[in-house]
Amino acid sequence: MRKALRWLLAFVVLIGTVSTAGAATAAEPKAVDIKDRLLSIPGMSLIEEKPYTGYRFFVLNYTQPVDHRRPSKGTFQQRITVLHKDTARPTVFYTGGYSVSTNPSRREPTQIVDGNQVSMEYRYFTPSRPEPADWDKLDIWQAAGDQHRIFKALKPLYPENWLSTGGSKGGMTATYYERFYPRDMDGVVAYVAPNDVVNREDKAYDRFFARVGTEECRDRLNGVQREALVRRAPLKEKYEAYAAENGYTFDTIGSLDRAYEAVVLDYVWGFWQYSTLKDCADIPADAKNATDDEIWNSVDTISGFSFYTDQGLAPYTPYYYQAGTQLGAPTIHFPHIEKKYIRYGYQPPRNFVPRSIPMRSEPWVMRDVDRWVRHNADQMLFVYGENDPWGAEPFRLGRGAHDSYVLTAPGMNHGANVAGLVPEEKALATARILDWAGVASADVRENPSAAEPLATFDAKLDKRDVQREPALRP
Repeated sequence: MRKALRWLLAFVVLIGTVSTAGAATAAEPKAVDIKDRLLSIPGMSLIEEKPYTGYRFFVLNYTQPVDHRRPSKGTFQQRITVLHKDTARPTVFYTGGYSVSTNPSRREPTQIVDGNQVSMEYRYFTPSRPEPADWDKLDIWQAAGDQHRIFKALKPLYPENWLSTGGSKGGMTATYYERFYPRDMDGVVAYVAPNDVVNREDKAYDRFFARVGTEECRDRLNGVQREALVRRAPLKEKYEAYAAENGYTFDTIGSLDRAYEAVVLDYVWGFWQYSTLKDCADIPADAKNATDDEIWNSVDTISGFSFYTDQGLAPYTPYYYQAGTQLGAPTIHFPHIEKKYIRYGYQPPRNFVPRSIPMRSEPWVMRDVDRWVRHNADQMLFVYGENDPWGAEPFRLGRGAHDSYVLTAPGMNHGANVAGLVPEEKALATARILDWAGVASADVRENPSAAEPLATFDAKLDKRDVQREPALRP
């Protein structure tokens, strides 16, 4: 009788267990779609979603305070994008330091770690600009605050390791973010990031242009640049017709003559920023005997006669404002051109910002960042191109740096990347990126030379051509 009772009790318990398990299974919530999770973040709104095989791609607005010190004093909508792969993968936080592309793309560290990518439009680049714009709130600390808030909002959705990255001004931005919020990211990959510590001391650029490439190439470039100033009168007539045809004006820089000289003086810099030594074959070899059209076309192709117009400068007002207040800007000399042909020289950023916007120089800001990087860099990688003028003043590491590197890609320009490094350094950089992202295999940790990107190259998503943009901006 007691045995039968025990069997009955056991049967009841078993039935109860099965019923409970079934009820629990039925009660399990359906997985929440990543779009819904993103839009559940306070202040996040959807602009559009674009399809891409293997990913979800979202263009979003995120509400940011104009002033992170006084968040109650107004907000603006900051545009970001999310290239979503899997919440179980690492995430790369990218900014180019300017406007953000609204088409799916993948930066090199994202391909290396096979991860998600969050991209941020830099504050004050349209449409991510407060109205009215208080330009005093455009500085590197406020921009770092933007990144910090985005990271804090998205980290619960993407809990694995995060890396920050960017090229040129974006590389600078990633570095400044690390300086102010060193606990946010697990690693930093900064590409071709200038470090203008003392704005008035720019001899490094003159030394760079005296030795870059070959003597033959330098002579070709210098010859065309000088000849464009020798022929200022006839080529300015061509410029006036070109401006009239396109409705260009010159109120910001002050005159067509100033704009003409600015374009010409950008010529040599622009070549080395975006071209390579083999492209010297396209430069007129005998500038003195070249036609006006040959001189014009060469300068226009490399520097762009439209840039120093009001219409060309307007999209870059936030950059030139920062260059004149905190970032600094290069000044170079032209020993191959007689002084009588140069009226203005390299003009300061103030000349490229409307006079209605006040500017005040803060030279201590870059010194602070430089000092911090030298003594505190931890899991930071800086990549430069050997023939890129912006690399003439690079970030450097001091004794306090830990697991950090400054590497230079031979022969490369402003598009330098990890793939362009010599094999040993390429493997080292790839291995460190994988390790910082938390996805390095045991083989890679033991033997860095085995490191390879985890995602296969996608010709559309990973397009790495350097976009030709105005020369005198990183």
